[in-house]
Amino acid sequence: MILLLLVICPLVAGRLTVPMTDVNDWGGRFQGQFNVHVNETVDGWEAIIRFSLPVTNLDEWMGDIISHSSNNMEFTIVNKPHTSVQKVGDTLQITVQGAYAGSKAPTATMEFINMGHDPFTAPPPHKNTDATKYNYDEVLMKSIMFYEAQRSGKLPSNNRIQWRSDSALNDRGNNGEDLTGGWYDAGDHVKFNFPMAASTTLLTWGLLEFKDGYNASEELDRMYDCIKWPLDYLLKCHVSKYEYYVQVGDGSQDHSYWGRPENMTMPRPAFKITQSSPGSDIAGETAATFAAGYLAFHNKNLTYANILLTHAKDMYDFAINYKAKYSDSVNQAAGYYRSSDYEDELCWGGVWLFLATRNQSYLTEAEKHYEAGPAWGQSWDEKNTGCMILLYKATHKEQYKLDIEATFRSWMPGGSIPYTPAGLAWRSQWGANRYAANMAMMALMAAEQGLNATVYRKWAESQINYILGDNGRSFVVGFGQNPPERPHHRGSSCPLIPAPCSYFEFQQPGPNPHVLYGALVGGPDQNDGYADKRDDYVKNEVACDYNAGFQSAVAGLKSAHLRGRM
Repeated sequence: MILLLLVICPLVAGRLTVPMTDVNDWGGRFQGQFNVHVNETVDGWEAIIRFSLPVTNLDEWMGDIISHSSNNMEFTIVNKPHTSVQKVGDTLQITVQGAYAGSKAPTATMEFINMGHDPFTAPPPHKNTDATKYNYDEVLMKSIMFYEAQRSGKLPSNNRIQWRSDSALNDRGNNGEDLTGGWYDAGDHVKFNFPMAASTTLLTWGLLEFKDGYNASEELDRMYDCIKWPLDYLLKCHVSKYEYYVQVGDGSQDHSYWGRPENMTMPRPAFKITQSSPGSDIAGETAATFAAGYLAFHNKNLTYANILLTHAKDMYDFAINYKAKYSDSVNQAAGYYRSSDYEDELCWGGVWLFLATRNQSYLTEAEKHYEAGPAWGQSWDEKNTGCMILLYKATHKEQYKLDIEATFRSWMPGGSIPYTPAGLAWRSQWGANRYAANMAMMALMAAEQGLNATVYRKWAESQINYILGDNGRSFVVGFGQNPPERPHHRGSSCPLIPAPCSYFEFQQPGPNPHVLYGALVGGPDQNDGYADKRDDYVKNEVACDYNAGFQSAVAGLKSAHLRGRM
C-alpha cells in the first residue's frame, strides 16, 4: 500500500508525525493546527497528540477524544464518522483548542495513523508442486481463512484474522440458551442456520472424499477446526428433540447497520422450529450435517462423533414426523432464505444417516423422498444432485446413474444451461460462481463413483479455473490476478478499531481496508461482465455457501492430481 506522506516527513507503516502550527496564544488558552497532506485514500484515522505542557478542556471538531494520559499531556483522537474518508490530494486540518497553566502556549506533535492500513497478510502459500495451472494449496488455505473471518462468538486463542475479535457474546435463545458461535452468513451478521448447515455438509463431504487433498496441502487440521466451529453451534441450537433454533438476528435490523460485528448494539432475537411450527427442510439438512460430521470425526474424536450422531437421529425424526417448510413457520427467514420444498432434504438427511449407521430404514426413507429426473443444480435449498450421487453410491441403481448423467448433460456445453462467452456455466445472476462451483463439486463426486470420470473432472476443472482466473481475473479475494478488493462485506470494509465504521465506509471508493482472504464473490453477468464495486451485492457479496462447494471442488481437483487421475 502507498503510505501517507507529508512532504517533509518520513513515513513508516502508515504513520506520520506532524508538528502543531499556526498557534494562537490568548494567555491561558490556545489554538493550534495540524496539517496532514494525503497521498492515499484514508479510511478511518487515529491521532495521538503529545503536548509539552498539561492541557485541559481540549476541544477538537474533526474527531472525538477517546482517551488521555493522567498528566493531560497526551490525547488520543479518532475520526468522526463523516471525517473518516480522506481522498488523495486532500489536506486534513485538525484544529485543537485548550487551556494551559504557564506563561506560554505548549508546543505539540501529532502522530497520525491511517486506520485503513492493515498490516496483516496471509501466510506464504505452499509451492505449487502439482503441475496445476493454479495453486490449489493456496486456495484451500485462504478459503479456510474466509470461514475464520466469518466466525461469531468467543474466538479461539489461535485466531489468525487479526482484525476480528469476540462478537455477539450475548446471543441467547428465548429461555436464555447459549447460542453463541457459528458463522455470520455473508456480508451481514445474521446467523441463518439453513445455509450454514448446508455449507457445513458440503465442506464435510469434501473432507470425507478428498482428505488426501487437504493432507497434502497441510490444511487437514485447519479443516477439522473449520467444520467443528459450525457443528458446535448447531448442536447448541438443537436444545431439545423437537426444538431447534434456526436463526439468530433480525435481517431487517441487521441490514440497516454497516459496521463491525464487534460493535453491534441492535437486538438479536432468536427464532426456532417446534412441533407446532416445524421445518422439515432445515431439520433434514441439519440431520445430514450431523451425520456427515459423525463420519468425519468417527476416527478422530469418537465421543464427539457419537454426540453428533445422536442429534442427527433426533433431528431426522423431527423432520420426518412434523412436516412443513421452515420459512412458513419462521417468517423472519422467508425474506432471505425462503425454502422451496422439503422432500429433497428428507432424502438428503436420510441417505447421510444411512451412510453413518448402515441402518436400512434410513435408506428406505431417503429413496421414498427422492425426486427423479435431472436436477436444477445444488444449493443451500436444492439437494437433488447430491441425493442422486449418494443414493447411487449406496445402491448402484440404474435410475440414479441415469439421472446423474441427465443432470450433467443439461449442465455441460450444449445442454440447457447457458454459458458466458469465457466459459462459466451461468445458472443465475445471484451467485453465479456459487452454482457453477457447486456443480463442479458434484461432477467430481460423480467421478469418484466411476461415472464419466474423465469428462466430469475436466469439466469441473474448467469451471473452477474460470473462477480462479481463466476468464482474465480472479473472483477470489486475495488470490491470483486482479482479485476483488471491494467485496460487499461489512467487517472487512471497516477501518481498524478504535476508528468508527459506518455507511461512509460503505461509500468510500478504495479497497476494503482488510483483505477478506479466500472469499468467493458472486460473480459475473451472463456476458462475463463484472465490476469490483462494494455496493453491488449481486456480483460482489460473499457468503458461507458460496465457498462451500467451491472449496470442496478445489480439494477434489487437488486429490485427482495427487492420484494421477488428471
